[in-house]
Amino acid sequence: MPTRLDTSKTFKLFVNGAFPRSESGRTMLVSTPKGEPIAHVAKASRKDLREAVEAARAALPKWAEETTAYNRAQILYRIAEMMEGKRAELADAIASVGPDLSGTTAPRASKAGAKKQATLTPDAEVELAIDRVVHFAGWADKHAQVLGCCNPVAGPFYTFTSPEPVGVVAVVSPRSPSLLALVSLMTPALAAANTCVALASEHNPLIGALLGEVLATSDVPPGVVNILTCDHAELVQIIASHRDIDGVHGAGLSPQHAAILHAGAAENVKRVTIQTPAPDWTNAAQCENPGWLEPLVEFKTIWHPASS
Repeated sequence: MPTRLDTSKTFKLFVNGAFPRSESGRTMLVSTPKGEPIAHVAKASRKDLREAVEAARAALPKWAEETTAYNRAQILYRIAEMMEGKRAELADAIASVGPDLSGTTAPRASKAGAKKQATLTPDAEVELAIDRVVHFAGWADKHAQVLGCCNPVAGPFYTFTSPEPVGVVAVVSPRSPSLLALVSLMTPALAAANTCVALASEHNPLIGALLGEVLATSDVPPGVVNILTCDHAELVQIIASHRDIDGVHGAGLSPQHAAILHAGAAENVKRVTIQTPAPDWTNAAQCENPGWLEPLVEFKTIWHPASS
């Protein structure tokens, strides 16, 4: 009997609930710190980004209007449950690629925060990522009460202010921590009823591909979350100028990429939020509060007459 070949998996994009290859046919090699190949992941192109945005836009009415806030909370919690089932695989992917030693020029939070994140073990990162998804699942049906209000007025009427999603949000992840940063940026947008197009970590795109597999079995409606593995330099400019992207949520980006995104917002009036400097991702006080949802919503005020 011939020996069975060990066929490595080629990870694909996650767009509209499916796993397409990049239309360009390109892939990126993911390697160990010693340069040993681990896997190939699809390398998204401009057309892949456009299709992901179209899927997110089509999914927005169902997610923001037809799905109740309580149901969104349940779906986010289901993501955490499915991440729990892939805990070992996620930790192995983080450990196999190893820490980011590129010396990126992205602003850092602090020496203490950088040290904590540098010593974050793969198992601890997965644990924190699961907890973060659970945390923002809890905000899905509560942020309206905290961010909204009944305004004091003088007259025979009431005014109410309530938050509404900005729409399609592009999530731009930093190089590391690849899993914890991605879910910390993505889940507040989902809890606020936005749909997402996320660029996974350049250092470890394998995590983005694995998270797509988690989402495919997590009751998330198709198109609500779309994850692209790519060279950020190719797509950041497209995100900045894309008129059907309503907001950007990123952190730990290079000054050049942050400047491109802000310049694009000036031209087409999208809401851009870049966490600068990058937070200490391990610190719940910095990363787990309704302030992470506020930049991802717009506020609507309603005037209502009162009976005499």
